[in-house]
Amino acid sequence: MGAYAVADATGMVKLDVMESPYSLPDWLAREVGDVVSKLALNRYPVPSMTRLRALIAAKMGVPHGFDVLCGNGSDECIQFITAACAREGAVVMAPSPSFVMFQMHALFYRLKFVPVCLRDDFSLDVEAFIAAMAAHRPALTWIAYPNNPTGSPFSMREVERIVRAAPGLVVIDEAYQPFAADSFMPRLAEFPNMVVMRTVSKISLAGVRLGYVAGSPGWIGEFDKTRAPFNISVLAEAVAIKILENKQVLDEQAARVLAERAVVEHSLAGLAGLRQYPSAANFICVRIEGPQGRGTAVFESMKRQKVLVKNFSGGHPMLDNCLRLTIGSPTENRTMLAALEVALSDE
Repeated sequence: MGAYAVADATGMVKLDVMESPYSLPDWLAREVGDVVSKLALNRYPVPSMTRLRALIAAKMGVPHGFDVLCGNGSDECIQFITAACAREGAVVMAPSPSFVMFQMHALFYRLKFVPVCLRDDFSLDVEAFIAAMAAHRPALTWIAYPNNPTGSPFSMREVERIVRAAPGLVVIDEAYQPFAADSFMPRLAEFPNMVVMRTVSKISLAGVRLGYVAGSPGWIGEFDKTRAPFNISVLAEAVAIKILENKQVLDEQAARVLAERAVVEHSLAGLAGLRQYPSAANFICVRIEGPQGRGTAVFESMKRQKVLVKNFSGGHPMLDNCLRLTIGSPTENRTMLAALEVALSDE
C-alpha cells in the first residue's frame, strides 16, 4: 500500500481534484468572518449538530422523516459506514473503476472487496453486477452516481435494479449531484436498504471538510455508533451554517461550472488524439490515444506548462492513458485547453 498522494500544486493552474474555482463573494466572506470571530474555541463542538443537520435536510431536499449524519468530508462517512457493516467475512462491492476509498476502507476493516468492472465505455454492466451480488451477497454496496473518476452518468433505472437486487445496504454516493440531472435523495422512502451520501466539497466548500449521509433513522443510528463524537469542528459547523443559509450563492456558482463544462466539452471535441467520455460531474475524463505511456507524456507536458490535471496511468488498467480534467474558471479552462493542445502536438 501507499498513502493517498496529493500533488503539489504550487504555481500551477490547479485542475486535479474537482474543487470549485470560485471563492465566496466579499459580503458573504465578511459575514462568515464575523461568525467565526465569536466562536468559543475553548469548547468542544456539540456532537448532535442539531442546527446544521436540520439546515442540511431543509436545503438539500432530504425527505421528511429521514435523518442526517455529518462526517469530516465524505471520506469519513465512508469510514463510519464501512465500520458499521464490518462483520467478519462480510463483502463490500462497487463498480470498478470507481472512488478508491470504497476499496481502501474495506481493506482497513478487513472486509472482502469485490469489484465489478464497468464496460469499456465506462457504462454500468448491470447484469454482471446483479450476478456478482447473487454470488457474493455483499453486506455493503457502493454506487457513485455519477461515477468518479469517469464522470459516467449511470442510468437511474439501472441503479434502481441494483438497489432492488442488493441483499444488504446500498450507498448512493452523490458527491457530484449539483452537476447531474438526477438524484436518489427524493426516493429514499422507496428503498429501505438505501442511503444517500453527499459532500459540500465540490460546491465551493472543499476547505470546510463536510460530508453527510441521509437515510432512515435506523440506518443513521447504527452509523452514529461508529462516528467519533467531536468529528465536526466548531469552525466547520459555523461556516457551513452561514453559507448554507445563503445556498443560492452555491447554486449560482454550480450553474457557472455547468456552463463551462459545456464549453470545455465542445472544445475537446475539436482536438485530435483523444477521446472524451460523457460526464455528469464537474470534471471530464479523457483518454489520450496512442501507445501505453502517452497519457503520462501528455500529463507531464501540461505540468511543464504549469497546468496540473489528474493522471490515472499506472493505476486501474481500464484507466491507462486517461486524464481527468476538472472544470475551472473560464480563464483556467482556456489555459488548460491550450496546454493540452500543445501537449498533444508535442507527442
